[in-house]
Amino acid sequence: MRNLVVRLSLAALAGVIVSVAGLSLAHAQAAKGPSGLPLPRFVSLKAKSVNLRVGPSVDYAVAWRYLKSGVPVEIIQEYDNWRRVRDADGTEGWVNQALLSGERTAVTAPWMRGKGEDIYVNMRREALANSSLVAKIQPGVVVKVGECNGDWCRAEVDGTAGWVSQNEIWGAYPGEAFK
Repeated sequence: MRNLVVRLSLAALAGVIVSVAGLSLAHAQAAKGPSGLPLPRFVSLKAKSVNLRVGPSVDYAVAWRYLKSGVPVEIIQEYDNWRRVRDADGTEGWVNQALLSGERTAVTAPWMRGKGEDIYVNMRREALANSSLVAKIQPGVVVKVGECNGDWCRAEVDGTAGWVSQNEIWGAYPGEAFK
């Protein structure tokens, strides 16, 4: 009888652990910041010159300055009008929300920069691996992203549009779909 009680207790405990783990996973996937928007999420820099600060105020030192608009960043935290962001290189800091845009952009294979002159991200006419090539894009190039279907993203760079594999860009989460 005692063995039965111990087994039932262990089974009940396992059920609780699975339930709590499931809630934690669901919570992590649906986390929202004070703005009501999901965290983390990708956005881009709106201004041509953006100061990345070590804290959420103009009273904090500037750690880095971006000198190009359209660069994708990932918002990982919110505080008042400030957003803690991470760029494709992993650099983190705080930016005022007024300097950010909801327009989606991405960087092509930033992890492949400097690995060789013959490495490219293929842009295809359709969202298929065997579709004809539209362009070969070097790693580290910023592209505008119009939509993603979870596997492919419709992108545009220098007037050329096509589809790039979602796992070859930084600026969309694996499996993320949006229009």
